[in-house]
Amino acid sequence: MFGLGITELLVIMIIVLIVFGASRLPEIGSGLGKAIRGFKESVTGKDAIDVTPKQEPGKEKPSGEGKP
Repeated sequence: MFGLGITELLVIMIIVLIVFGASRLPEIGSGLGKAIRGFKESVTGKDAIDVTPKQEPGKEKPSGEGKP
């Protein structure tokens, strides 16, 4: 896809290790995983808040409701 081989990936990982340090890599990985998981959930369309009105049991909607 991007034309990255094994050697390029290793060089990138070494640079990331030098810049962030070994202690912060697990934090970065978990944050990235949570971000990807949240993105996937938002794309699937499952809403966290359901705003559709619910009818009470035993009450039916009148047939003329909403019409002038």
